[in-house]
Amino acid sequence: MKKVLITGGAGFIGSHLVRLFIRKYPDYSVYNLDALTYAGNLENLMDIQDHENYTFIKGNICDAAFIDALFAEHKFDSVIHLAAESHVDRSITDPLAFVNTNVIGTVNLLNAAKKTWADNMDDCRFYHVSTDEVYGSLGDEGFFLEDTSYDPQSPYSASKASSDHFVRAYANTYKLPVVVSNCSNNYGPNQFPEKLLPLCINNIKHSKPLPIYGKGENIRDWLYVIDHATAIDSVFHQGKNGDTYNIGGFNEWKNIDIVRLLCDIMDKKLGRDEGTSQKLITFVKDRAGHDMRYAIDASKIKDELGWIPSLQFEEGLENTVDWYLENEVWLENVTSGAYQSYYDKQYSNS
Repeated sequence: MKKVLITGGAGFIGSHLVRLFIRKYPDYSVYNLDALTYAGNLENLMDIQDHENYTFIKGNICDAAFIDALFAEHKFDSVIHLAAESHVDRSITDPLAFVNTNVIGTVNLLNAAKKTWADNMDDCRFYHVSTDEVYGSLGDEGFFLEDTSYDPQSPYSASKASSDHFVRAYANTYKLPVVVSNCSNNYGPNQFPEKLLPLCINNIKHSKPLPIYGKGENIRDWLYVIDHATAIDSVFHQGKNGDTYNIGGFNEWKNIDIVRLLCDIMDKKLGRDEGTSQKLITFVKDRAGHDMRYAIDASKIKDELGWIPSLQFEEGLENTVDWYLENEVWLENVTSGAYQSYYDKQYSNS
Protein backbone atom coordinates (compact mmCIF):
# COMPACT_ATOMS: atom_id res chain seq x y z
CA MET A 1 0.00 0.00 0.00
CA LYS A 2 1.47 3.32 -1.08
CA LYS A 3 1.30 6.31 1.23
CA VAL A 4 1.01 9.34 -1.04
CA LEU A 5 1.26 12.91 0.26
CA ILE A 6 -0.39 15.43 -2.08
CA THR A 7 0.40 19.01 -1.10
CA GLY A 8 -2.08 21.72 -2.05
CA GLY A 9 -4.77 19.08 -2.44
CA ALA A 10 -7.62 21.44 -1.55
CA GLY A 11 -6.67 23.83 -4.34
CA PHE A 12 -7.75 23.96 -7.95
CA ILE A 13 -5.52 21.36 -9.59
CA GLY A 14 -4.83 19.49 -6.37
CA SER A 15 -8.47 18.74 -5.61
CA HIS A 16 -8.97 17.13 -9.01
CA LEU A 17 -5.84 15.04 -8.51
CA VAL A 18 -6.87 13.94 -5.01
CA ARG A 19 -10.28 12.87 -6.30
CA LEU A 20 -8.68 10.91 -9.16
CA PHE A 21 -6.27 9.07 -6.85
CA ILE A 22 -8.90 8.31 -4.20
CA ARG A 23 -11.21 6.73 -6.73
CA LYS A 24 -8.68 5.09 -9.03
CA TYR A 25 -6.33 3.68 -6.38
CA PRO A 26 -8.40 2.42 -3.42
CA ASP A 27 -5.37 0.52 -2.09
CA TYR A 28 -3.38 3.78 -1.73
CA SER A 29 -3.49 5.88 1.42
CA VAL A 30 -3.83 9.45 0.14
CA TYR A 31 -2.97 12.34 2.46
CA ASN A 32 -4.02 15.85 1.46
CA LEU A 33 -1.87 18.56 3.05
CA ASP A 34 -3.18 22.09 2.59
CA ALA A 35 -2.85 25.35 4.51
CA LEU A 36 -6.38 26.37 3.44
CA THR A 37 -5.35 29.85 2.39
CA TYR A 38 -7.68 31.86 0.16
CA ALA A 39 -7.43 29.44 -2.79
CA GLY A 40 -7.72 26.22 -0.77
CA ASN A 41 -11.25 24.97 -0.28
CA LEU A 42 -12.36 21.64 1.21
CA GLU A 43 -15.75 22.17 -0.44
CA ASN A 44 -13.93 21.01 -3.59
CA LEU A 45 -13.64 17.53 -2.06
CA MET A 46 -16.96 17.01 -0.29
CA ASP A 47 -17.76 14.02 -2.49
CA ILE A 48 -14.71 12.01 -1.34
CA GLN A 49 -14.05 13.32 2.17
CA ASP A 50 -15.42 10.17 3.86
CA HIS A 51 -13.46 7.63 1.82
CA GLU A 52 -11.41 5.27 3.98
CA ASN A 53 -8.22 5.86 2.04
CA TYR A 54 -8.37 9.67 2.38
CA THR A 55 -6.89 11.83 5.13
CA PHE A 56 -6.87 15.62 5.25
CA ILE A 57 -4.14 17.44 7.19
CA LYS A 58 -4.15 21.20 7.69
CA GLY A 59 -0.64 22.58 7.72
CA ASN A 60 1.86 24.88 6.06
CA ILE A 61 4.84 23.62 4.08
CA CYS A 62 6.78 26.69 5.27
CA ASP A 63 6.88 25.19 8.78
CA ALA A 64 9.93 22.93 8.61
CA ALA A 65 9.44 21.39 12.08
CA PHE A 66 5.84 20.54 11.26
CA ILE A 67 6.81 18.95 7.94
CA ASP A 68 9.59 16.89 9.58
CA ALA A 69 7.20 15.64 12.26
CA LEU A 70 4.55 14.81 9.66
CA PHE A 71 6.96 12.66 7.64
CA ALA A 72 8.26 10.99 10.80
CA GLU A 73 4.72 10.08 11.83
CA HIS A 74 3.29 8.87 8.53
CA LYS A 75 6.39 7.63 6.66
CA PHE A 76 5.14 8.75 3.26
CA ASP A 77 6.79 6.91 0.36
CA SER A 78 5.58 9.37 -2.29
CA VAL A 79 5.05 13.11 -2.58
CA ILE A 80 3.17 14.95 -5.31
CA HIS A 81 3.93 18.59 -4.63
CA LEU A 82 1.40 21.13 -5.93
CA ALA A 83 1.18 23.57 -3.01
CA ALA A 84 2.23 26.98 -4.29
CA GLU A 85 1.44 30.63 -4.56
CA SER A 86 0.51 30.86 -8.22
CA HIS A 87 -0.95 34.21 -9.25
CA VAL A 88 1.44 36.48 -11.13
CA ASP A 89 -0.28 39.70 -10.08
CA ARG A 90 0.05 38.78 -6.40
CA SER A 91 3.73 37.96 -6.90
CA ILE A 92 4.33 41.46 -8.24
CA THR A 93 2.90 43.06 -5.09
CA ASP A 94 4.32 40.54 -2.58
CA PRO A 95 7.34 38.63 -3.98
CA LEU A 96 8.52 37.39 -0.58
CA ALA A 97 5.35 35.35 -0.02
CA PHE A 98 6.19 33.47 -3.20
CA VAL A 99 9.78 32.87 -2.11
CA ASN A 100 8.63 31.53 1.25
CA THR A 101 6.01 29.12 -0.09
CA ASN A 102 7.40 28.12 -3.47
CA VAL A 103 11.10 27.94 -2.60
CA ILE A 104 11.49 27.47 1.17
CA GLY A 105 8.38 25.29 1.35
CA THR A 106 9.67 23.04 -1.42
CA VAL A 107 13.08 22.69 0.26
CA ASN A 108 11.36 21.76 3.55
CA LEU A 109 9.58 18.92 1.76
CA LEU A 110 12.76 17.81 0.02
CA ASN A 111 14.64 17.71 3.33
CA ALA A 112 11.90 15.68 5.02
CA ALA A 113 11.75 13.22 2.11
CA LYS A 114 15.53 12.88 2.06
CA LYS A 115 15.60 12.11 5.78
CA THR A 116 12.66 9.70 5.67
CA TRP A 117 13.89 7.80 2.61
CA ALA A 118 17.58 7.79 3.53
CA ASP A 119 17.79 4.04 4.20
CA ASN A 120 15.72 2.90 1.23
CA MET A 121 14.64 5.03 -1.72
CA ASP A 122 13.27 2.09 -3.72
CA ASP A 123 9.66 2.68 -4.75
CA CYS A 124 9.81 6.26 -3.44
CA ARG A 125 9.14 9.29 -5.59
CA PHE A 126 9.14 13.08 -5.19
CA TYR A 127 7.05 14.62 -7.96
CA HIS A 128 7.29 18.38 -8.34
CA VAL A 129 4.50 20.04 -10.34
CA SER A 130 5.66 23.27 -11.98
CA THR A 131 4.72 25.73 -14.70
CA ASP A 132 5.68 26.62 -18.26
CA GLU A 133 6.28 30.21 -17.09
CA VAL A 134 9.78 29.23 -15.93
CA TYR A 135 10.82 29.20 -19.59
CA GLY A 136 10.04 32.88 -20.11
CA SER A 137 8.30 34.28 -23.18
CA LEU A 138 8.18 33.03 -26.76
CA GLY A 139 8.05 34.96 -30.00
CA ASP A 140 5.54 34.29 -32.74
CA GLU A 141 6.98 30.83 -33.43
CA GLY A 142 8.47 27.92 -31.55
CA PHE A 143 7.52 25.87 -28.49
CA PHE A 144 8.84 25.18 -25.02
CA LEU A 145 10.71 21.87 -24.87
CA GLU A 146 11.87 20.00 -21.79
CA ASP A 147 15.41 21.24 -22.39
CA THR A 148 14.46 24.88 -23.09
CA SER A 149 16.65 27.21 -21.04
CA TYR A 150 14.99 28.86 -18.06
CA ASP A 151 14.26 32.58 -18.38
CA PRO A 152 11.65 33.52 -15.73
CA GLN A 153 10.22 37.02 -16.11
CA SER A 154 8.05 37.51 -12.99
CA PRO A 155 8.56 36.92 -9.26
CA TYR A 156 6.13 34.01 -9.52
CA SER A 157 7.98 32.27 -12.34
CA ALA A 158 11.33 33.02 -10.69
CA SER A 159 10.17 31.33 -7.50
CA LYS A 160 8.97 28.27 -9.43
CA ALA A 161 12.20 28.13 -11.44
CA SER A 162 14.15 28.19 -8.19
CA SER A 163 12.10 25.35 -6.74
CA ASP A 164 12.59 23.32 -9.94
CA HIS A 165 16.34 23.78 -9.60
CA PHE A 166 16.30 22.69 -5.95
CA VAL A 167 14.38 19.53 -6.83
CA ARG A 168 16.90 18.61 -9.52
CA ALA A 169 19.80 19.54 -7.24
CA TYR A 170 18.53 17.11 -4.58
CA ALA A 171 18.29 14.41 -7.22
CA ASN A 172 21.88 15.05 -8.26
CA THR A 173 23.40 15.57 -4.81
CA TYR A 174 21.39 13.15 -2.66
CA LYS A 175 20.12 10.74 -5.34
CA LEU A 176 16.54 11.58 -4.41
CA PRO A 177 14.12 9.93 -6.89
CA VAL A 178 12.38 12.89 -8.50
CA VAL A 179 10.30 13.81 -11.52
CA VAL A 180 9.24 17.30 -12.63
CA SER A 181 6.44 18.44 -14.90
CA ASN A 182 5.82 21.89 -16.36
CA CYS A 183 2.27 22.61 -17.42
CA SER A 184 0.45 25.27 -19.43
CA ASN A 185 -2.51 27.36 -18.22
CA ASN A 186 -5.16 25.26 -16.51
CA TYR A 187 -8.89 25.92 -16.67
CA GLY A 188 -11.99 24.11 -15.47
CA PRO A 189 -14.20 23.64 -12.38
CA ASN A 190 -13.21 24.90 -8.91
CA GLN A 191 -10.67 27.52 -10.03
CA PHE A 192 -10.47 30.52 -7.72
CA PRO A 193 -11.98 33.53 -9.55
CA GLU A 194 -8.85 35.65 -9.67
CA LYS A 195 -7.73 33.87 -12.83
CA LEU A 196 -8.89 35.00 -16.27
CA LEU A 197 -11.68 32.54 -17.13
CA PRO A 198 -13.53 32.24 -13.79
CA LEU A 199 -13.13 35.99 -13.25
CA CYS A 200 -14.75 36.69 -16.60
CA ILE A 201 -17.51 34.11 -16.04
CA ASN A 202 -18.38 35.71 -12.73
CA ASN A 203 -18.22 39.25 -14.12
CA ILE A 204 -20.31 38.41 -17.17
CA LYS A 205 -22.95 36.85 -14.94
CA HIS A 206 -23.17 40.10 -12.95
CA SER A 207 -22.71 42.39 -16.01
CA LYS A 208 -19.44 43.77 -14.65
CA PRO A 209 -16.47 44.94 -16.79
CA LEU A 210 -14.10 42.31 -18.16
CA PRO A 211 -10.58 43.69 -17.58
CA ILE A 212 -8.16 42.66 -20.33
CA TYR A 213 -4.48 43.57 -20.09
CA GLY A 214 -3.03 45.65 -22.93
CA LYS A 215 -4.63 44.76 -26.25
CA GLY A 216 -5.41 41.19 -25.22
CA GLU A 217 -2.91 39.79 -27.70
CA ASN A 218 -0.94 37.70 -25.21
CA ILE A 219 -1.12 34.02 -26.14
CA ARG A 220 -1.49 31.06 -23.80
CA ASP A 221 -1.81 27.31 -24.23
CA TRP A 222 -4.89 26.07 -22.32
CA LEU A 223 -5.16 22.72 -20.53
CA TYR A 224 -8.36 21.29 -18.99
CA VAL A 225 -7.67 20.63 -15.33
CA ILE A 226 -9.02 17.07 -15.35
CA ASP A 227 -6.72 16.28 -18.28
CA HIS A 228 -3.85 17.70 -16.25
CA ALA A 229 -4.75 15.39 -13.36
CA THR A 230 -4.60 12.34 -15.65
CA ALA A 231 -1.26 13.55 -17.00
CA ILE A 232 0.12 13.82 -13.46
CA ASP A 233 -1.15 10.29 -12.83
CA SER A 234 0.76 9.07 -15.90
CA VAL A 235 4.00 10.84 -14.95
CA PHE A 236 3.78 9.69 -11.33
CA HIS A 237 3.37 6.03 -12.25
CA GLN A 238 5.29 5.77 -15.52
CA GLY A 239 7.73 8.67 -15.63
CA LYS A 240 11.47 8.10 -15.43
CA ASN A 241 13.34 9.32 -12.37
CA GLY A 242 15.26 12.50 -13.08
CA ASP A 243 13.16 13.37 -16.13
CA THR A 244 11.02 16.40 -16.94
CA TYR A 245 7.71 16.23 -18.78
CA ASN A 246 5.96 19.19 -20.39
CA ILE A 247 2.15 19.01 -20.17
CA GLY A 248 0.14 21.13 -22.57
CA GLY A 249 -3.23 21.24 -24.24
CA PHE A 250 -2.00 21.66 -27.85
CA ASN A 251 -4.31 24.66 -27.72
CA GLU A 252 -3.10 28.25 -28.21
CA TRP A 253 -5.43 31.22 -27.86
CA LYS A 254 -5.03 34.97 -27.67
CA ASN A 255 -6.55 36.31 -24.45
CA ILE A 256 -8.96 38.57 -26.33
CA ASP A 257 -10.16 35.72 -28.55
CA ILE A 258 -10.79 33.39 -25.64
CA VAL A 259 -12.74 36.09 -23.78
CA ARG A 260 -14.86 36.80 -26.86
CA LEU A 261 -15.64 33.09 -27.21
CA LEU A 262 -16.51 32.96 -23.53
CA CYS A 263 -18.83 35.96 -23.97
CA ASP A 264 -20.67 34.20 -26.81
CA ILE A 265 -21.08 31.02 -24.75
CA MET A 266 -22.34 32.98 -21.74
CA ASP A 267 -24.84 34.95 -23.83
CA LYS A 268 -26.36 31.68 -25.04
CA LYS A 269 -26.40 30.14 -21.57
CA LEU A 270 -27.93 33.24 -19.97
CA GLY A 271 -30.44 33.89 -22.76
CA ARG A 272 -28.93 37.25 -23.67
CA ASP A 273 -28.77 38.83 -27.12
CA GLU A 274 -25.67 37.91 -29.12
CA GLY A 275 -22.87 40.40 -28.47
CA THR A 276 -24.24 41.63 -25.14
CA SER A 277 -21.36 40.37 -23.02
CA GLN A 278 -18.65 41.49 -25.43
CA LYS A 279 -19.67 45.07 -24.62
CA LEU A 280 -18.27 44.45 -21.11
CA ILE A 281 -14.69 44.01 -22.41
CA THR A 282 -12.50 46.75 -20.96
CA PHE A 283 -8.84 47.11 -21.90
CA VAL A 284 -6.62 48.10 -18.96
CA LYS A 285 -2.96 49.00 -18.47
CA ASP A 286 -0.78 45.99 -19.20
CA ARG A 287 0.74 44.00 -16.36
CA ALA A 288 4.40 44.67 -15.57
CA GLY A 289 6.66 42.22 -17.40
CA HIS A 290 3.72 40.52 -19.11
CA ASP A 291 5.02 37.55 -21.13
CA MET A 292 3.71 37.63 -24.70
CA ARG A 293 3.36 33.95 -25.58
CA TYR A 294 3.57 30.52 -23.97
CA ALA A 295 3.30 27.35 -26.02
CA ILE A 296 4.26 23.85 -24.92
CA ASP A 297 5.48 20.97 -27.03
CA ALA A 298 3.95 18.01 -25.19
CA SER A 299 5.29 15.40 -27.60
CA LYS A 300 7.44 13.68 -24.97
CA ILE A 301 4.61 12.77 -22.60
CA LYS A 302 2.51 11.73 -25.61
CA ASP A 303 5.20 9.56 -27.17
CA GLU A 304 6.68 8.04 -24.00
CA LEU A 305 3.67 7.77 -21.69
CA GLY A 306 0.77 7.76 -24.12
CA TRP A 307 -1.00 10.79 -22.63
CA ILE A 308 -3.05 13.22 -24.74
CA PRO A 309 -5.78 15.70 -23.76
CA SER A 310 -9.26 14.19 -23.79
CA LEU A 311 -11.26 17.31 -24.63
CA GLN A 312 -11.28 19.87 -27.38
CA PHE A 313 -11.06 23.37 -25.93
CA GLU A 314 -14.56 24.50 -26.91
CA GLU A 315 -16.07 21.46 -25.16
CA GLY A 316 -13.94 21.99 -22.06
CA LEU A 317 -14.89 25.68 -21.93
CA GLU A 318 -18.61 24.86 -22.15
CA ASN A 319 -18.21 22.32 -19.35
CA THR A 320 -16.45 24.97 -17.29
CA VAL A 321 -19.17 27.57 -17.84
CA ASP A 322 -21.87 25.03 -16.96
CA TRP A 323 -20.08 24.14 -13.72
CA TYR A 324 -19.82 27.76 -12.56
CA LEU A 325 -23.44 28.49 -13.44
CA GLU A 326 -24.57 25.37 -11.56
CA ASN A 327 -22.44 26.10 -8.48
CA GLU A 328 -23.46 29.63 -7.59
CA VAL A 329 -23.21 29.03 -3.83
CA TRP A 330 -19.59 27.87 -4.17
CA LEU A 331 -18.73 30.95 -6.20
CA GLU A 332 -20.49 33.34 -3.82
CA ASN A 333 -18.80 31.81 -0.77
CA VAL A 334 -15.37 31.94 -2.37
CA THR A 335 -15.67 35.53 -3.53
CA SER A 336 -17.09 36.66 -0.16
CA GLY A 337 -14.40 34.92 1.89
CA ALA A 338 -17.00 32.83 3.69
CA TYR A 339 -15.01 29.61 3.38
CA GLN A 340 -11.85 31.24 4.70
CA SER A 341 -13.66 32.52 7.80
CA TYR A 342 -15.15 29.07 8.40
CA TYR A 343 -11.80 27.28 8.13
CA ASP A 344 -10.05 29.82 10.32
CA LYS A 345 -12.54 29.07 13.10
CA GLN A 346 -12.67 25.30 12.56
CA TYR A 347 -8.88 24.85 12.62
CA SER A 348 -7.99 27.64 15.04
CA ASN A 349 -6.54 25.17 17.54
CA SER A 350 -4.77 22.89 15.08
